[in-house]
Amino acid sequence: MPQPDTAAGFYRTHRGETAAAVLRQRIGAIWPRLERQSVLGLGFAGPYLSLWHDHAYACVGAVPRCHPGETGAAWVEEDRLPFPDLSFDRILIVHGLDLAADAPRLLREIWRVLRDDGRILLVAPNRMGFWAHAESTPFGMGRPYSARQIAQSLQEASFHPERCETGLFIPPAVWRAVLRWHPFWERAGRVLAPDLGGVFLIEAVKDAYAALPVTAPARRRVILPEAA
Repeated sequence: MPQPDTAAGFYRTHRGETAAAVLRQRIGAIWPRLERQSVLGLGFAGPYLSLWHDHAYACVGAVPRCHPGETGAAWVEEDRLPFPDLSFDRILIVHGLDLAADAPRLLREIWRVLRDDGRILLVAPNRMGFWAHAESTPFGMGRPYSARQIAQSLQEASFHPERCETGLFIPPAVWRAVLRWHPFWERAGRVLAPDLGGVFLIEAVKDAYAALPVTAPARRRVILPEAA
Protein backbone atom coordinates (compact mmCIF):
# COMPACT_ATOMS: atom_id res chain seq x y z
CA MET A 1 0.00 0.00 0.00
CA PRO A 2 1.49 3.43 -0.91
CA GLN A 3 2.80 5.63 1.88
CA PRO A 4 1.12 9.06 1.55
CA ASP A 5 3.91 10.76 3.51
CA THR A 6 6.34 10.31 0.61
CA ALA A 7 6.10 11.96 -2.78
CA ALA A 8 5.94 8.60 -4.57
CA GLY A 9 3.22 7.33 -2.27
CA PHE A 10 1.25 10.56 -2.43
CA TYR A 11 1.02 10.51 -6.23
CA ARG A 12 -0.36 6.96 -6.09
CA THR A 13 -3.33 8.07 -4.00
CA HIS A 14 -6.53 9.50 -5.44
CA ARG A 15 -5.70 12.85 -3.86
CA GLY A 16 -2.25 12.81 -5.46
CA GLU A 17 -3.62 11.82 -8.85
CA THR A 18 -6.08 14.72 -8.68
CA ALA A 19 -3.38 17.23 -7.70
CA ALA A 20 -1.16 15.95 -10.53
CA ALA A 21 -3.99 16.28 -13.05
CA VAL A 22 -4.63 19.88 -11.99
CA LEU A 23 -0.96 20.85 -12.16
CA ARG A 24 -0.34 18.99 -15.41
CA GLN A 25 -3.02 21.12 -17.03
CA ARG A 26 -1.49 24.34 -15.72
CA ILE A 27 2.10 23.34 -16.58
CA GLY A 28 1.02 22.21 -20.04
CA ALA A 29 -0.67 25.55 -20.64
CA ILE A 30 2.57 27.40 -19.83
CA TRP A 31 4.81 25.03 -21.79
CA PRO A 32 2.46 23.38 -24.31
CA ARG A 33 4.99 21.82 -26.67
CA LEU A 34 8.76 21.68 -26.42
CA GLU A 35 9.79 20.60 -29.90
CA ARG A 36 13.43 19.47 -30.02
CA GLN A 37 14.06 20.81 -26.52
CA SER A 38 16.11 19.06 -23.85
CA VAL A 39 14.16 19.04 -20.58
CA LEU A 40 15.31 18.33 -17.03
CA GLY A 41 12.76 17.52 -14.35
CA LEU A 42 14.29 18.24 -10.95
CA GLY A 43 12.88 17.26 -7.57
CA PHE A 44 9.92 14.95 -8.07
CA ALA A 45 8.81 15.84 -11.59
CA GLY A 46 7.99 12.38 -12.94
CA PRO A 47 4.20 12.92 -12.98
CA TYR A 48 4.70 15.95 -15.25
CA LEU A 49 7.55 15.10 -17.63
CA SER A 50 5.27 12.89 -19.71
CA LEU A 51 3.73 16.11 -21.06
CA TRP A 52 6.69 16.37 -23.46
CA HIS A 53 7.87 12.80 -23.99
CA ASP A 54 6.43 12.61 -27.50
CA HIS A 55 8.06 15.72 -28.97
CA ALA A 56 10.95 16.90 -26.78
CA TYR A 57 14.48 15.95 -27.78
CA ALA A 58 15.11 14.47 -24.33
CA CYS A 59 13.40 14.35 -20.92
CA VAL A 60 15.56 13.57 -17.90
CA GLY A 61 14.36 13.16 -14.31
CA ALA A 62 16.71 13.85 -11.40
CA VAL A 63 15.93 13.45 -7.69
CA PRO A 64 18.15 14.99 -4.97
CA ARG A 65 19.27 12.42 -2.42
CA CYS A 66 17.47 14.21 0.42
CA HIS A 67 14.20 13.61 -1.43
CA PRO A 68 12.03 10.47 -1.51
CA GLY A 69 12.97 8.43 -4.59
CA GLU A 70 11.25 7.89 -7.89
CA THR A 71 11.47 5.03 -10.35
CA GLY A 72 13.27 5.93 -13.55
CA ALA A 73 14.96 9.05 -12.19
CA ALA A 74 18.63 9.62 -11.44
CA TRP A 75 19.81 10.30 -7.90
CA VAL A 76 21.84 13.50 -7.72
CA GLU A 77 23.57 15.75 -5.23
CA GLU A 78 21.74 19.07 -5.20
CA ASP A 79 24.97 21.08 -4.93
CA ARG A 80 26.73 19.10 -7.72
CA LEU A 81 24.35 18.21 -10.52
CA PRO A 82 26.02 15.57 -12.73
CA PHE A 83 25.46 17.43 -15.98
CA PRO A 84 27.80 19.58 -18.09
CA ASP A 85 27.37 23.32 -18.30
CA LEU A 86 24.59 24.50 -20.65
CA SER A 87 22.99 21.06 -20.95
CA PHE A 88 19.25 21.84 -20.94
CA ASP A 89 16.83 24.16 -22.74
CA ARG A 90 14.14 23.90 -20.06
CA ILE A 91 14.16 22.86 -16.42
CA LEU A 92 11.02 22.01 -14.45
CA ILE A 93 11.44 22.09 -10.66
CA VAL A 94 8.69 20.43 -8.60
CA HIS A 95 9.16 19.55 -4.92
CA GLY A 96 12.72 20.74 -5.39
CA LEU A 97 13.44 24.20 -4.04
CA ASP A 98 11.16 23.81 -1.03
CA LEU A 99 12.83 20.54 0.02
CA ALA A 100 16.43 21.55 -0.74
CA ALA A 101 18.97 21.62 2.05
CA ASP A 102 20.67 24.61 0.38
CA ALA A 103 18.21 26.34 -1.94
CA PRO A 104 20.59 29.10 -3.16
CA ARG A 105 23.21 26.52 -4.12
CA LEU A 106 20.63 24.43 -5.94
CA LEU A 107 19.53 27.46 -7.94
CA ARG A 108 23.11 28.22 -8.90
CA GLU A 109 23.54 24.65 -10.13
CA ILE A 110 20.33 24.99 -12.13
CA TRP A 111 21.71 28.22 -13.61
CA ARG A 112 24.93 26.42 -14.57
CA VAL A 113 23.32 23.51 -16.43
CA LEU A 114 20.71 25.71 -18.17
CA ARG A 115 21.52 27.07 -21.61
CA ASP A 116 21.94 30.79 -22.02
CA ASP A 117 18.54 31.19 -23.69
CA GLY A 118 16.91 28.64 -21.38
CA ARG A 119 13.90 28.87 -19.13
CA ILE A 120 12.88 27.32 -15.83
CA LEU A 121 9.42 26.62 -14.45
CA LEU A 122 9.34 26.46 -10.68
CA VAL A 123 6.41 24.93 -8.79
CA ALA A 124 6.64 25.79 -5.08
CA PRO A 125 4.13 25.74 -2.21
CA ASN A 126 2.41 29.01 -1.37
CA ARG A 127 2.78 29.81 2.32
CA MET A 128 -0.73 31.33 2.30
CA GLY A 129 -2.34 28.26 0.73
CA PHE A 130 -3.89 25.25 2.43
CA TRP A 131 -1.53 22.74 0.84
CA ALA A 132 1.50 24.18 2.64
CA HIS A 133 -0.05 22.94 5.89
CA ALA A 134 -0.92 19.46 4.59
CA GLU A 135 2.07 17.66 6.09
CA SER A 136 1.00 14.28 4.70
CA THR A 137 1.68 15.60 1.18
CA PRO A 138 4.98 16.69 -0.42
CA PHE A 139 3.63 20.25 -0.61
CA GLY A 140 3.67 20.42 3.20
CA MET A 141 7.01 18.68 3.82
CA GLY A 142 9.39 21.56 3.11
CA ARG A 143 9.60 25.31 3.19
CA PRO A 144 6.67 27.29 1.73
CA TYR A 145 7.28 30.63 0.04
CA SER A 146 5.64 33.95 -0.61
CA ALA A 147 5.73 35.37 -4.13
CA ARG A 148 8.21 38.01 -2.99
CA GLN A 149 10.54 35.44 -1.44
CA ILE A 150 10.62 33.35 -4.61
CA ALA A 151 11.24 36.38 -6.82
CA GLN A 152 14.09 37.51 -4.57
CA SER A 153 15.65 34.03 -4.52
CA LEU A 154 15.51 33.80 -8.31
CA GLN A 155 16.98 37.25 -8.82
CA GLU A 156 19.83 36.53 -6.41
CA ALA A 157 20.59 33.40 -8.44
CA SER A 158 20.68 35.42 -11.71
CA PHE A 159 17.22 34.53 -13.02
CA HIS A 160 14.64 36.99 -14.25
CA PRO A 161 11.04 36.03 -13.30
CA GLU A 162 8.63 36.64 -16.18
CA ARG A 163 5.43 34.96 -15.03
CA CYS A 164 3.94 34.14 -11.63
CA GLU A 165 0.64 32.30 -11.28
CA THR A 166 -1.12 30.40 -8.51
CA GLY A 167 -2.78 27.03 -8.82
CA LEU A 168 -4.13 24.03 -6.90
CA PHE A 169 -7.08 25.75 -5.24
CA ILE A 170 -8.83 22.51 -4.40
CA PRO A 171 -8.66 21.82 -0.63
CA PRO A 172 -6.16 19.08 0.31
CA ALA A 173 -8.99 16.83 1.48
CA VAL A 174 -9.11 13.07 1.14
CA TRP A 175 -12.81 12.87 0.29
CA ARG A 176 -13.50 11.86 -3.27
CA ALA A 177 -16.67 13.99 -3.33
CA VAL A 178 -14.50 17.10 -2.83
CA LEU A 179 -11.76 16.01 -5.24
CA ARG A 180 -14.30 15.28 -7.96
CA TRP A 181 -15.14 18.99 -8.08
CA HIS A 182 -11.57 20.11 -8.80
CA PRO A 183 -12.45 21.97 -12.07
CA PHE A 184 -14.92 24.11 -10.10
CA TRP A 185 -12.38 24.82 -7.33
CA GLU A 186 -9.73 25.85 -9.84
CA ARG A 187 -12.00 28.20 -11.79
CA ALA A 188 -13.51 29.76 -8.68
CA GLY A 189 -10.17 30.12 -6.92
CA ARG A 190 -8.50 31.92 -9.79
CA VAL A 191 -11.33 34.48 -9.84
CA LEU A 192 -12.27 34.85 -6.17
CA ALA A 193 -9.07 34.17 -4.23
CA PRO A 194 -6.04 34.09 -6.52
CA ASP A 195 -3.62 34.62 -3.61
CA LEU A 196 -4.75 31.42 -1.87
CA GLY A 197 -3.66 28.87 -4.46
CA GLY A 198 -1.74 25.92 -3.07
CA VAL A 199 1.31 26.51 -5.25
CA PHE A 200 3.08 29.17 -7.25
CA LEU A 201 4.05 28.48 -10.84
CA ILE A 202 6.90 30.80 -11.75
CA GLU A 203 8.54 30.94 -15.15
CA ALA A 204 11.94 32.63 -15.26
CA VAL A 205 14.69 33.15 -17.82
CA LYS A 206 18.40 32.88 -17.25
CA ASP A 207 20.36 36.09 -16.97
CA ALA A 208 23.34 34.86 -18.96
CA TYR A 209 25.36 38.02 -18.35
CA ALA A 210 25.01 38.17 -14.58
CA ALA A 211 28.00 35.94 -13.93
CA LEU A 212 30.36 37.62 -16.36
CA PRO A 213 33.27 39.27 -14.53
CA VAL A 214 33.45 43.02 -14.65
CA THR A 215 36.86 43.92 -16.03
CA ALA A 216 38.57 47.23 -16.48
CA PRO A 217 38.90 48.36 -20.08
CA ALA A 218 42.20 47.41 -21.67
CA ARG A 219 44.77 50.18 -21.66
CA ARG A 220 46.04 51.25 -25.01
CA ARG A 221 49.79 51.33 -25.31
CA VAL A 222 51.06 54.44 -27.01
CA ILE A 223 54.67 54.65 -28.25
CA LEU A 224 55.87 58.16 -28.69
CA PRO A 225 58.55 58.88 -31.31
CA GLU A 226 61.92 59.74 -29.92
CA ALA A 227 62.80 63.38 -30.01
CA ALA A 228 65.17 64.26 -32.79
